[in-house]
Amino acid sequence: MAGRALGSPAFGTADLSNCEREEIHLAGSIQPHGALLVVSEPDHVVVQASANAAEFLNLKRVLGVPLAEIDGDLLIKILPNLDPPAEGMPVAVRCRIGAPAADYDGLIHRPPDGGLVIELERAGPPIDLSGTLAPALERIRTAGSLRALCDDAALLFQQRTGYDRVMVYRFDEQGHGEVFSERHVPGLESYLGNRYPASDIPQMARRLYERQRVRVLVDVGYQPVPLEPRLSPLTGHELDMSGCFLRSMSPIHLQYLKNMGVRATLVVSLVVGGKLWGLIACHHYLPRFIHFELRAICELLAEAVATRITALESFAQSQSELFVQRLEQRLIESITREGDWRAAIFDTAQSILQPLRATGCALVYEDQIRTVGEVPGTQDIRQIAAWLDRQPRAPVIATASLGLDLPQFAHLTREASGVAAAPISDHPGEFLMWFRPERVHTVTWGGDPKKPFTMGDTPADLSPRRSFAKWYEVVEGTSDPWTAADLAAARTIGHTVADIVLQFRAVRTLIAREQYEQFSTQLHASLQPVLITDSDGRILLMNDVFRAMLPTGTPTVAHLDDLAGLFVEPQDFLRNVAELIDYGRGWRGEVLLRGSGNAPHPLLVRADPVTPAQDQALGFVLIFSDATDRRTADAARTRFQEGILASARAGVRLDSKSDLVHEKLLSALVENAQLAALEITYGVETGRIAELLEGVRQSMLRTAEVLGHLVQHAARTGGDGGSDGGTRSGA
Repeated sequence: MAGRALGSPAFGTADLSNCEREEIHLAGSIQPHGALLVVSEPDHVVVQASANAAEFLNLKRVLGVPLAEIDGDLLIKILPNLDPPAEGMPVAVRCRIGAPAADYDGLIHRPPDGGLVIELERAGPPIDLSGTLAPALERIRTAGSLRALCDDAALLFQQRTGYDRVMVYRFDEQGHGEVFSERHVPGLESYLGNRYPASDIPQMARRLYERQRVRVLVDVGYQPVPLEPRLSPLTGHELDMSGCFLRSMSPIHLQYLKNMGVRATLVVSLVVGGKLWGLIACHHYLPRFIHFELRAICELLAEAVATRITALESFAQSQSELFVQRLEQRLIESITREGDWRAAIFDTAQSILQPLRATGCALVYEDQIRTVGEVPGTQDIRQIAAWLDRQPRAPVIATASLGLDLPQFAHLTREASGVAAAPISDHPGEFLMWFRPERVHTVTWGGDPKKPFTMGDTPADLSPRRSFAKWYEVVEGTSDPWTAADLAAARTIGHTVADIVLQFRAVRTLIAREQYEQFSTQLHASLQPVLITDSDGRILLMNDVFRAMLPTGTPTVAHLDDLAGLFVEPQDFLRNVAELIDYGRGWRGEVLLRGSGNAPHPLLVRADPVTPAQDQALGFVLIFSDATDRRTADAARTRFQEGILASARAGVRLDSKSDLVHEKLLSALVENAQLAALEITYGVETGRIAELLEGVRQSMLRTAEVLGHLVQHAARTGGDGGSDGGTRSGA
């Protein structure tokens, strides 16, 4: 039921103090370049329509008319392919309606409250899909950086749509937007680099951008066409127009565009990992309309761009993973060679600073401090560590404005406006910290963000930031912000160092028996399952986390061999234990522990001998970690590879000529998706792989569905889908 939420202003009644809650999906009217019909089911009679429907369709009347009398073939065309309410994409069909009859493109979907919504616009000319899409997809797939990709996207959209200005608009963590790339016709002022406050796009609008990926405004000065009757006869409430491309736009948004001098817009969403990453915003300074097929091409290209963004951002994280692997090797070698691990962190300044683009780093460990680069004084570092201890426990704690957040650290602005810290043990005050200096910089806003609106005596006086002249804000006391990739690198490095710290302390425990009780307490507090044995494999310590994983009723175990029966592959376990004890060979692998109800529990095992210099091993340390995320990621990779192409092709029925075009374009899309999947596999944390792969798979399926509709539509309407000629969009 599309009822109004408590406290939410109705469409057209909001001001800028409450526009975040304006119910723009209950617009009750449409733009006049099309017509809208609401059809009941199962009798398929028009029960609600836009006031212009009869005139627009060259009919005497539409309300109360059976759909079969408007277009007798329409139901045959749409019903077999129409998804349930609020799911899937609208079905596109070519209709011939009216007296005299004319061709229309129709988009049909089921709203959440039932019935059918049919939106009709005048048919556009056929488009050469292969010539339009193939080179664009290749350019997107081969973009080598985020900047190059977004610059290419702006150019591709301007070439294909003909809008005066095309901007790739990227959101930051606070929801503020930045014009990241731009193309415009000569003579226009550039908006490149301009930032706009998060309030410019209300949350309701952002949610609709995630659902409806393409929005068109033909003329900012249009007169809205109301629905008749206003309330849907099917529900007694206003029609939920969330999925309607003709839906009227908020008066606040229209005023915003008028203030910019914009007459027409096309906005296409960039959704990455299921979240709104940004927008491709096209502006025109005269009224402009583009037909369905070209809008679908824009949606398809935007999905391909979003997939490539996922790949490029994953690649950046993979570089941090490579650094961490090298760091771990240096730490282990340092323990073997020098009996300590701390020197390996600071063997070269750039080795620890580069992954986070930091200018300084400090290690606080066992009340000692080691540093490299530009860092605060020793006492200040201890006070920062004490402050970190008071924060909720997290893998990484970070701020880009330490002195502004905490005035007691204001004197550290020059070298430590930014701090990112990862705990390296459960001991208080033990952290690995990275620092960034203050970066005094100027942010260019599109209008003064601190004066977002003015109010007059009437609603017509409402004006979101009347002036869009550039407004410059000098920002002091902050560093460059820590990106998601920076924080992921800090988390991974911190986790690796924490493992080494745990292992090193285990070594010292075996060498110095007098520290046994102290370390035992620490070990039992560890969140990872740990075993310590002597040189013969007799178990000296088993922490509570490991013991809790064992099946109920497991008898006391004294030796590593006694654990074999608890694993799904006991012989493999015994073989690896024998090689560890007899030859001192470290063990890295995956095992399946029989858990509750005999269900297998995947674990990663890391076992190393404890050796003082080159002497015989004193014992062994076995550290286990949950491998469920890794298993899930492996399953997701398999599911992705085995299912993406077969699922993408399901339901596409084409003639041989159109099938060749479809196969060519689909291959390009699949290659782009597989490249993104490869970057994800090697570039992100294991726990996120399944989610990101599923996002790419869903994006691929949506893209393939758009392509299928396009090729089917071109085949039905006589478009030369396989010719090598240029685009014939008429846009």
